[in-house]
Amino acid sequence: MSMTLITQSIAIIKAGQGANGAYVACPAYATYNYCWFRDGTFIAVAMDRWQEHESARRFYDWATSMVVTRAEAIERCMEQVAQGRELHPADLLHTRYTLDGQQGNEDWPNFQLDGFGTLLWGLRRHMQLTAMSTMPLVWARAADLLVRYLAALWRRPNYDCWEEFPDQIAVSTLSALYAGLHAIATAFVVDGRDATLALDTAQQIKAFALTSGVCDGHLIKQINGDDVVDASLLWACVPFQEHGLLQCSDPVMQATVARIEHDLVGKHGGVHRYAKDTFYGGGEWVLLTALLGEYYAAVGDFAGAQRCLIFAEAATNAQSQLPEQVSSAPLHPEYVEQWLALWGPVACPLLWSHAAYLSLSAQMRALEL
Repeated sequence: MSMTLITQSIAIIKAGQGANGAYVACPAYATYNYCWFRDGTFIAVAMDRWQEHESARRFYDWATSMVVTRAEAIERCMEQVAQGRELHPADLLHTRYTLDGQQGNEDWPNFQLDGFGTLLWGLRRHMQLTAMSTMPLVWARAADLLVRYLAALWRRPNYDCWEEFPDQIAVSTLSALYAGLHAIATAFVVDGRDATLALDTAQQIKAFALTSGVCDGHLIKQINGDDVVDASLLWACVPFQEHGLLQCSDPVMQATVARIEHDLVGKHGGVHRYAKDTFYGGGEWVLLTALLGEYYAAVGDFAGAQRCLIFAEAATNAQSQLPEQVSSAPLHPEYVEQWLALWGPVACPLLWSHAAYLSLSAQMRALEL
């Protein structure tokens, strides 16, 4: 691993953190001048793994305050669900916010549930890594709201983590929800709170995912969908580990990884999102490659983990910045120019990419590799 890139990654993340604790997804890419709960949690976890606990805590303080501030709207949404009334986009908790805590005004696919599950897992992870015995009141209030919100809404189709396919339920989303609910339930128990709803909902999600999200022995991209995989299915075990939908050694997980390796590992050793991805042509994503590296490290394939680390390090530009994806060998090159014309060059530096590199590096350091 490169200590230079580790140091630079931490510096880039700190520079991209607002005074209130929010992490911008990418400071140099206008479309990503927001903080997502999903991205932010993975960034905070990476910072925790490198002892940057104050940065992580500030993010969690901000994220939970965003949830609690919208408590009335969340309660109203759950009441509408209970009454069987139709939900409109304005009724739902947004997935991204400006760095000053405002909801974006643009038309955006805001009904994404995975980030809320990820946030719940991150809160518990921070507590473990910092030996925090009880949750602050705002964290506990936000966690309670999110558990009830997810219990009410998890069965509904919603945008996946790539902000696509709103009429489907992504198995990776279910993986994030299971991990978050399972993790926060352990925090509730430690805190003396009732964990029944979190645990029951987590078990329902797991049963549903493993009943309707498996084909030919491996997980598939979408519930009751085609026999295709998405690299985000790695979330079924990493980085959630003991809170994962599956253990890394589970035959279903192993078969899923084998399909990802066969279908989605690219020409340069990086990982594509899914076979029909056309975003900037469907390049090789740094954060997904690092995630696959975490899986390899977890199962003892240290050579595989090292290959993923090397890919990430080779993806840096002259300023040691990591992009969202490497487009030198895209799946669908005919779409590259279209996206360049629409949104400009690939997002760089992407804080989530730097966080993924930090997390893989931390895991390999812990294994003394």
